[in-house]
Amino acid sequence: MTINGMPPLDEFQYERRFFCHAMPTEFDDGDAPALIIQSYFVHADNYALRIRLTTHSLRVAMSADLDARAVLAAHRDEFRTAALAVKGPSVGGTRYEASREIDAHIAAELVLRGGDVIIKNRYTAWIGADGWNIDVFGGANAPLVIAEAQRSTPVTNLIIPRFCITEITDEPRFSNDDLSWRPFGAWKDDFARELDDEGPSFQQLFGTNTME
Repeated sequence: MTINGMPPLDEFQYERRFFCHAMPTEFDDGDAPALIIQSYFVHADNYALRIRLTTHSLRVAMSADLDARAVLAAHRDEFRTAALAVKGPSVGGTRYEASREIDAHIAAELVLRGGDVIIKNRYTAWIGADGWNIDVFGGANAPLVIAEAQRSTPVTNLIIPRFCITEITDEPRFSNDDLSWRPFGAWKDDFARELDDEGPSFQQLFGTNTME
């Protein structure tokens, strides 16, 4: 049901997310991935207000010295898709998100002037019956790579590819909003030690996990 032509507000994301050591090269077909620059103007208690700009016409290598705002300032005309989103906490692989398209020029001006910014390349792939996003982060979040499986219903009985090292579903520190102000580069060594000490883990609350 819609009200005054607006889509319903009860929108939810269903996803499971995984830390990866690197981008699996077999999913890079040579075309430009989606280059995403997004800024968080609110991020508190796992709630967030985000502006996202996206382009498919620009290929930028992710590196630790990459400046997201400098990339946007230099190529703002390439970013023709933008959205404003309100996001709630992730609970059990489910997160509320209401997203609306906005004018890309207005979005660029806002991102250039404020918020906490991240930049990443997003690759997409079909693995089994599921669509996956593989995000390769730049700037202060390099060399972070996160893979996520998304569905229109809760993600259960998932086939997990081998490049997924450990599950990070519902871990706030790996949410994009947390990464915008507490980037992975600042705590990657601590996480590496934690992974060495505790080993990988995969949630058992979502049916049967099958490692591909």
